[in-house]
Amino acid sequence: MECCKKVFDWFRNAKSYLIILSLQFGSAGMYLITMDALNKGMSHYVFVVYRNVIATVALAPFAFFLERKVRPKMTVRIFSEIMAVAFVEIILDQCFTFLGMKYTSASFASAVMNSVPSITFVLAIIFRLERMKMKEIGCLAKVIGTMVTLGGAFLMALYKGPIVNFAGSSGSHAGQPENVNDPSGNHWLIGACFLLIGCAGFSAFYILQAITLRKYPAEMSLATWVCFVGALQSSAVTIFMERNTPHVWSISLDSRLVAYAYSGIVTSAIQFYVQGMVIKTTGPVFVTAFNPLRMIIVTALACIVLSEKLHLGSIIGGVVVVIGLYLVVWGKAKEHKHAMPASPEKVTLQRQQQLLPVTAPTTRSDENDNKAQLVTVEENKNGDLVGTQKQ
Repeated sequence: MECCKKVFDWFRNAKSYLIILSLQFGSAGMYLITMDALNKGMSHYVFVVYRNVIATVALAPFAFFLERKVRPKMTVRIFSEIMAVAFVEIILDQCFTFLGMKYTSASFASAVMNSVPSITFVLAIIFRLERMKMKEIGCLAKVIGTMVTLGGAFLMALYKGPIVNFAGSSGSHAGQPENVNDPSGNHWLIGACFLLIGCAGFSAFYILQAITLRKYPAEMSLATWVCFVGALQSSAVTIFMERNTPHVWSISLDSRLVAYAYSGIVTSAIQFYVQGMVIKTTGPVFVTAFNPLRMIIVTALACIVLSEKLHLGSIIGGVVVVIGLYLVVWGKAKEHKHAMPASPEKVTLQRQQQLLPVTAPTTRSDENDNKAQLVTVEENKNGDLVGTQKQ
């Protein structure tokens, strides 16, 4: 019985860590499954459309029933902000990220995506959502971490270096396009630029989502609206970009359908809700700190499963990006610690101390009576302090 209790306590204390580890494995699976489908000819435009359609269908029932009491009324202004959020998340982030991954590799894309917190910090300064306080060590760490992260991202884009061979990574993946993982490919730099645009879109999504949630404080409903509007926007883009290849819209029982369903249900629906739940209990810094684990998982499995070629520049740049990421996370945690308000227990204790009667000795100069007097200071029903003199 005592052993079972210890196991239960361990799982309860490690719940947040186990959930985050599961999320990282789930996100890594999305990169691998999607990359495999892209290598077999899947259109990344169509992928974004079907992914968000499936995510909308998966989220809508839960959002409708669970948030019907807290969901505010939809207005024109809120809907216009939702359209902006959907544009930066679905069009700029997802479309450009998967296009960049198609031109590079899954491991390269997962490494570059670690620069999102640094780009978010830059955009927050541009939009005056954060103030630069260079005298504070937390702000200084975020600035240095941002420069280190962006430097690592550019290093990965501009320097590929020799191929580093691992077990299972020397083969050639069937159906893989020529430009992917080709050291002399002309699309590698373009793909890296597309990934950075996707990172900027993801960072802008964080900022605009925070602004929209102030007026529409229903996270799951907002996610449903973003996926729905994003599906419409990406459909318009796909119709234009794939106008000469209508067959890409066809659905069959292959890896493409698995990619649509997995990314829509696991990555967009389940991961959104679970990650939001963990953020509420542990904070965003805790969640962000585990992102490099996804890069390691994707890199290891991509070399084995997808037979991707790993270059020295990607390894060095990935390590530099992770160092910069942890500098930004550490600086943010430092600022959060200094800005953290007093705990409710401490506030209650201070309040109780203020409400305790305070007794102070006084003296009264009198010919007949020269005794010491006591003045008791207490708080009345109106909250005012009154003094009562006692002999």
